[in-house]
Amino acid sequence: MAAILITGIGKRLGFALAQALLAQGEQVIGTYRSDYPQLQALRDNGAELHQLDLLDDAALQQFIANIQQRHSALRAIVHNASDWLSEKSAQPAAVFDAMLGIHARVPYLLNLALAPLLQQGDTASSDIIHVTDYVAQKGSAKHLAYAASKAALENLTQSFAAKLAPQVKVNSIAPALMLFNEHDDAQYRAKTLTKALLPKEGGEQEFIDAVNYLLGSGYITGQCLHLDGGRALK
Repeated sequence: MAAILITGIGKRLGFALAQALLAQGEQVIGTYRSDYPQLQALRDNGAELHQLDLLDDAALQQFIANIQQRHSALRAIVHNASDWLSEKSAQPAAVFDAMLGIHARVPYLLNLALAPLLQQGDTASSDIIHVTDYVAQKGSAKHLAYAASKAALENLTQSFAAKLAPQVKVNSIAPALMLFNEHDDAQYRAKTLTKALLPKEGGEQEFIDAVNYLLGSGYITGQCLHLDGGRALK
């Protein structure tokens, strides 16, 4: 069975997706930057986990070599690894480089290097799924580089869809609010919920269902699923 590679499985949506796919009988490969106790549950269920900083070129190339050596085919790649830096968190040039690096450069390099493995799968078609963000279409006054990098990833969706068809389908999922952070206070939560037509968290299952929908589709490529509760229309 060809494996599904998920970047950024340490917590939240990436972790939940890995758990769900393992429960469905899929073989899962995952990358994570920081270790968390819950990752042992993925290992116990057979996941192949790799700890690395994806922005470290040497580590990234070694990871690619490891995958090429250990696997003859891949079923899918889900680019979930992300960071959320604002222009206040560091020098603007460093913020821009980091955001473009994790959200565009890393998926670009992984897609190019691992495309031959996707094209050797045992299904009618394999998949690349880019996890972007609803701000890719509207920008963000507080996270300019972040929004620009997610827009770049959505553009790469279209380019790779054209490049890798028909063997590989390439699509995006653009979430808005899927899960609050534990430290988000009641005032912030209430204010955030008013920004969507459907005032609630999307939840882990909504994201998992979107991934499964794209994996199961035989006729969707170069598209973006918007999981934003109608937020773009407010």
